[in-house]
Amino acid sequence: MMDVLVEHWPMTVALIGAGVFAGLIAGLFGVGGGVVIVPALYTVFGMLGVDDAVRMKMAVATSLATIIVTSSRSVWSHYKRGAVDVRVLKSWGLWMMAGAFIGAFTASATPGPVLAAVFGVFLLLISLQMGFGQPEWRLRDTLPGGAVGGGIAALIGLLSSMVGIGGGVFGIIIMTLCGKPIHRAVGTAAGFGATIGLPAALGFMIAGWGVPGRPALSLGYVNLIGFVFIASLTVLMAPVGVRLAHALPVKQLRILMAVLLFVTGLLMLGDVF
Repeated sequence: MMDVLVEHWPMTVALIGAGVFAGLIAGLFGVGGGVVIVPALYTVFGMLGVDDAVRMKMAVATSLATIIVTSSRSVWSHYKRGAVDVRVLKSWGLWMMAGAFIGAFTASATPGPVLAAVFGVFLLLISLQMGFGQPEWRLRDTLPGGAVGGGIAALIGLLSSMVGIGGGVFGIIIMTLCGKPIHRAVGTAAGFGATIGLPAALGFMIAGWGVPGRPALSLGYVNLIGFVFIASLTVLMAPVGVRLAHALPVKQLRILMAVLLFVTGLLMLGDVF
């Protein structure tokens, strides 16, 4: 493994940078760092000459695996600050897991370039909502329960596992539209990552088992080198992001997130087209 890292030192530097930045993003925005990890891994796998047919799938799957670790650390930091709604995690958890597992197989059956384009467009749309949406916008005062709430949770799990983002982006938008304060929405959404990441990563491992064109040291579509590097660094940096999240004003928090998502989306689309 060390020989591989030395030989491909740009890959090593890219993974270290992605891990540090993703940890900050995970704690700051509660999005599991996937908005940074997926494009970074997509670029790294391109540097290694990974086939475009599996390149995006590897990036999404490996991102989801790292988010399991990152999210667990991030949500605990938010929980200690009283910013996590445990009732939402309990009532939505199983629905999200089911959606995430199905989403992994759906993404695995989607052509790689199409999946990359979907990721780019998704980030652009979300960035516009975060940048121009108003915190006081409300669809209702409380989150829906019962079958409606379960369906929303399952959809969050399915879509999030397809783009490797851990559910935080969707969760934050939905919770703020349903009356949750932004900091509490961020803290609660941080817990969606582990809930979605575990079944999604498992699904990608199964779906990618034996598929040709994958880089060395991969379990299905999950690359172990990327997982170790990024998961280790994001765990160290997530608490720093949490401290920043609770120190920044709401408006600045939304603008920072919108800019990050918009730039990342443009870069992904530029690479595909």
